[in-house]
This record gives sequence, structure tokens and C-alpha cells, in this order.
Amino acid sequence: MNQYDYDAIVVGGGAAGLMCAGTAARRGLRVLLCEQGPRPARKVRITGKGRCNVTNDCGPDELLRRVRTNPRFLYSAAYAWPPAETMAFFEGLGVPLKTERGARVFPQSDQAADIANALTDWALEKNVTLAQEHCTRLLTRDGALCGVACRSGRSWRAPAAVLATGGKSYPATGSDGSGYRLAQQAGHTIVPPRPSLIPLETAEDWCREVTGLSLRNVTLTLRRAGEKKPVYSELGEMLFTHFGISGPLVLTASSYMKDCAGFSITIDLKPGLSEQQLDARLLRDFSEYSNREFHNALGDLLPQSLIPVIVRLSGIGGETKVNQITRDQRAALCGLLKALPVTPVAFRPIEEAIVTAGGVDVREIDPRTMQSKKLPGLYFAGEVMDVDATTGGFNLQIAFATGRLAGQSLCAAGQE
Repeated sequence: MNQYDYDAIVVGGGAAGLMCAGTAARRGLRVLLCEQGPRPARKVRITGKGRCNVTNDCGPDELLRRVRTNPRFLYSAAYAWPPAETMAFFEGLGVPLKTERGARVFPQSDQAADIANALTDWALEKNVTLAQEHCTRLLTRDGALCGVACRSGRSWRAPAAVLATGGKSYPATGSDGSGYRLAQQAGHTIVPPRPSLIPLETAEDWCREVTGLSLRNVTLTLRRAGEKKPVYSELGEMLFTHFGISGPLVLTASSYMKDCAGFSITIDLKPGLSEQQLDARLLRDFSEYSNREFHNALGDLLPQSLIPVIVRLSGIGGETKVNQITRDQRAALCGLLKALPVTPVAFRPIEEAIVTAGGVDVREIDPRTMQSKKLPGLYFAGEVMDVDATTGGFNLQIAFATGRLAGQSLCAAGQE
């Protein structure tokens, strides 16, 4: 008589957990999927502002280049299940995809629910039992995993379990850090979790004055104090908020920072123009509006809400006639437009982060199988591990790739 209730238990019903459970079940394993929330894939449903940036249409080399923490650990997973496989997978499930700027991949419907529902239906179709349970303890016997116990008092026996519990960001979706405690029970080291892909609070009051202003086709450059070479510089979009700055450029910049100390940001509002070309543009505008006051002569160049800020920071009186502005003043204005300074002072709370950096130390996980080096029968997938990437669909791709590899490894272990 089989001493086990299931062949494998997957803890966490997010992107990684669903991919893992479905992969193992479709290869014949009896899988219990423990999801503490009312339904699986809750974080998938809100990702990409409800549109779901499901992956990035790039090769595995580019994927690994965009991984900020422990890219080498992900080599096997990235090449075994590259973004092309994710795209083919969802289109095979009847979800048409489209590729946008930056090779970001979205469902054509712009509905994250289409991705979440397709993945959930696929994972739960065969040999997977879904239980709304909060796992609180790993069960072991003779130095190996043998099951899990839950807050409800129930327990299940299985020779293998996968922790796919996510990090600590968006705890309302179930990513509450509980997976770290389970990993620690097995003897794993937890790299202190910290926010990544997180909006930034800024020192400048003027950022709050333009709350809601979205800038497109600007270049954000991040530098450390005393260093000329940028830490990060990219063209894209950003947003001003009531606390500072957000948007894709800001979120990615944050992944290059463990904290805000010693960092500065500049925004090139006109990256398509050199300073000389921008000066020529200003001369044309000032010539056309030669009798206007300075604060009324920038409407063709800047968003209306940003004009008072630029006027104030330029040091040129707003009521100065543009035909009275000197060459030196114009040069300083060009410099400001090409490098508008912003000072980051703090991350927003980790609960607002897109992903969590830190987590289970990957040195204690076999990268070829996702199995624990501390406790035989224990596996990991997704954000619970100390891996994270920049924006653009890369973090979901990591979840799918590691979930797939863990699911395949469960099957291989069961055949031994």
C-alpha cells in the first residue's frame, strides 16, 4: 500500500507553482497544489497594470543579461525553457500574444486574466488537487522530506514538495514571506528580502507638484556619487507621483540599488537632441516668440505642468522677455533640460514592490534540478529564491522556467 497521499506537493499557486504542478501532473504524478488564497494566480492577474507582461521576446542570453541577482544560477532553467517556449505555450492554450516596445510580450486582449485563467485551467486539468491551505511546517523522516502540515491542522504525506510561495511584495496576493520560514525549517539560509522594481521617494518637492505627469521617450540615468560612468541609463517612460517617481525606467533603476544612499538621477528630457541642437531649437522658439515672457515661451518644448518647474530651476525670471535671455542663460537651460536632477531618498515599502530581491540562498539549491542541497525531496521555484530581474517580462519568465524545471525534476526523481 502506498504510504504517500500524493507524489508531490506544490506550495504556492502563482506562476511558478502552477507551471510546476501542471508539468509534473501531465507526466503522471499525483500532485497536491496548496494555495492559501481563494484562487490561484492572483498576482498574475494584476501584473503589468492588469495587462500581464508575460515574457520578453528575447533569447536566453538576453534574459540572463537582464537578471540582476544570481544570473549564472538560472543558466539551466533559462536554456531549458526560454521565452520562445513560454510564448508557444500560451498561444497553444489559445491566448494570442503581441510584442510591444522593448520586446515586451502581452496578451492581445490586454487582459491579464486571460493568461491567469489559461495557466490555471491547464495546471488543474489533470492529476492536480487544489487545496486552499496555508502550509506552516515541512514534515521530515530519516533526513528527507515526507510531507507538509497546514494551519488548519491537516497534513499530507508526499516524498517531494516544491516551495513556490513568492516573495514579500503584494502580500494581499499571498506573497507574504511564509516560504522563507518553511525554507529555514529545512536549514536554508535566507538572504534578507528587500524591494526590487520599486517606486522611489525623492527629495525634490517639485516632483510632487507635477503628480500624474507621465514622460515618454526620456532617458533616465542613475549614478553613484563620485563616479562618472552610469550605473544604469535607458530610454523609456516614467511617472511623477505624490511621493516622487515611478514608471518602467524608475522601477528598473531601483533594481540596481540596494538602498538610495549615494545615488543620483538625471532625466534627459530631449534625448533625441544634442545640446547644440537643443540650443538651436530654443533659438528658433525664442525667435518666434521674441516678445513673450519666458514662462510663456516653452509650450512647444515641454508639458504644461513642467514649465513652472523648469522656469524656477533655470534661475531665469519667468517674466523675462525671451529676447533678453543671454547665451549663458540659454546654455544653462539646455544643460537643465538634458540633465534634470532628481534625488532618490527612499524606496517605497516592500509591499509596493513588483518583485522581491533576496530570499533562499541559491548556493544551497542545485541549479540543474531546483532541488535543495539541505533536504532531499525539497525543491524551489520562482521568486522565493534569491533571483530577480529588471522590468520587461523577465521575472515572470524566471517563474515559468524554474517552475518547469522543478516539475520535470520531480518526475525524474520519481522514476529513480
